[in-house]
Amino acid sequence: MGPHPAVAAIRLAVRRVLHDILTDHSRTPGAVARAAAAVTEAARAPSHDERTPSALVLVACSGGADSMALASALAFEAPKLGIRAGGITVDHGLQPGSDLRADEVVLRLRELGLGPVESIAVTVGRDGGPEAAARDARYAALDAAAERHGATAVLLGHTRDDQAETVLLGLARGSGIRSLSGMAAVSGADGRYRRPFLCLDRQTARKACMAQSLPVWDDPHNADPAYTRSRLRHEGLPALEKALGKGVVGALARTAQLSRDDADALDSWASQADASVRDAMGLLECAKLYALPPAVRRRILRRAAIEAGAPAGSLFARHIEEVDRLITGWRGQGAINLPGKVVAQRQGGRLVIRQG
Repeated sequence: MGPHPAVAAIRLAVRRVLHDILTDHSRTPGAVARAAAAVTEAARAPSHDERTPSALVLVACSGGADSMALASALAFEAPKLGIRAGGITVDHGLQPGSDLRADEVVLRLRELGLGPVESIAVTVGRDGGPEAAARDARYAALDAAAERHGATAVLLGHTRDDQAETVLLGLARGSGIRSLSGMAAVSGADGRYRRPFLCLDRQTARKACMAQSLPVWDDPHNADPAYTRSRLRHEGLPALEKALGKGVVGALARTAQLSRDDADALDSWASQADASVRDAMGLLECAKLYALPPAVRRRILRRAAIEAGAPAGSLFARHIEEVDRLITGWRGQGAINLPGKVVAQRQGGRLVIRQG
C-alpha cells in the first residue's frame, strides 16, 4: 500500500524541484569548475573514499503545516538523489516565547533527519509596514544562511492559496501585470529560492502532516485581522468563493502564471528596445520613446530610474506615470522628483534621469 495521496502529492512536487535543482546546478560555471578540479585531484591521488560534496538544499520552516510538509518531503526525497538536506527556521521575535518555538522547530527538523539545521533570530524593522518588514528580515536571514552553508537552493512552502492571496493583493494595489503575476516558482539570486507547492492547495499540505503525525504550529498572526493578508484569507477569499464558486483560488493561480508569462515577454521586449531609443551619449530620446507601446516604454523608464539610484521597492506606478507624461503629455512641466533623490526632466528632446 502506497503513501497517503496528500503525502504522495507533496513528495512528487519536491522530487520535481530537486531534479530541476540538480540540472541547474550541473550547468553552472562553478559546478563545472568543481567537477574539473575533482577530476584533476583524482588523477593525482586516486582514492575511492574521496567524493565531490553533494549539493545542499535547505528548507525554510516556520513549524506551520505548509513548511513542515515541505520539510518532510525534502527529508524523504533528497537522499534518493544524493542531495544533502538541511533546514532553517527564523525567529522574528514578534511574539512571547518565539525563541522556544524556534527551538522546537529545530528539534522537529532534526528528527526528520535534516542537517545542518539552524535557528536564526532577527530584528524586524518598520519600513513598509509589519508584514513587509518581517519578510525583508526573513529573506535577509535566509540569504545569509544559504551563503554560510554553501546551499544550492532554499525551498519555501508557499501554496496555491498563498499565490491567490498575492494576486488579489496586487490587484488591490493597482500595481500592474508584474504584481498580478504573484510569486515565481524560481526566484532570488541564481534561482536560489524554489516554491514546490505553488501547484498544491493548503489543505493538501495539512493533510500530509496529519497522515504522517507531524505536529504543526498555527501562527496566531495568520488569524489576526490587524494584518491585511489575514483579513483577505479569512474574509475576502471566502466571500469571493461564496459569490463565484470554489474555483476562485485555482483561477487566480492560473492568472498569476499567465500574467507572469506576459510580463516576462514585455520585459524582454523592453530590454531589447532600450538601446534603440538612446542617442550616441546614451540619453533617452523622447520621440523614439513616444513611438513605443506604453507597456514597453514604461518598463524602460522604470529601469532607467532604478539605474539612476531610485530604490525599486519605493518606485511605484504613479512615479513612472508622472515621468511618462514628460514624453506623452509634454507642456513644459518641470522636473519630476523620484524616490532616492532621483530627478527626471526633459531637456532638448532628451529625457534625463539622474541623481538630483
